[in-house]
Amino acid sequence: MKSRFHGAAAWLGVFLVGGALGLGCGPQEGKTNGGSKAAAKQAGTKKVQRFGSVIGLKREKMDYYNKLHAEPWPEINAMLKKCNIQNYSIYEGEIDGQLYLFGYFEYTGDDFDADMAQMAADPKTKEWWKETDPCQIRLSGTPEGQQWMPVKEVYHLD
Repeated sequence: MKSRFHGAAAWLGVFLVGGALGLGCGPQEGKTNGGSKAAAKQAGTKKVQRFGSVIGLKREKMDYYNKLHAEPWPEINAMLKKCNIQNYSIYEGEIDGQLYLFGYFEYTGDDFDADMAQMAADPKTKEWWKETDPCQIRLSGTPEGQQWMPVKEVYHLD
């Protein structure tokens, strides 16, 4: 089954709310409330893994893509939350005349691969991707089986 997100060992391929959460160069385990993962576990808080990714956006599909995301289907947002995705954002920008999307989200679950497989198997999510994928331009160098190009986190401030 084709996955959109990165697995614990290797990116399998998302988004969701954007065609594919195809995200960063591997999970970035965040410090929760300024402490380590062990301290977060003791305090009863969830560990957070941060993901970023980028993809091109077809200029002729920009308005449609933005309209979809201005009013995302409730089932899509519910599936993201069910699969332990939070703080999901997609940004749009133009560089040298080409439109790009940058996606960011945080994962708080315990089994990323299982959550992403559940999302990829969801019929409504598949329907959403049929709407969003044709708006996007998969970038050269994007790993096989992924829609979005993972990007590496190089700095984070809590």
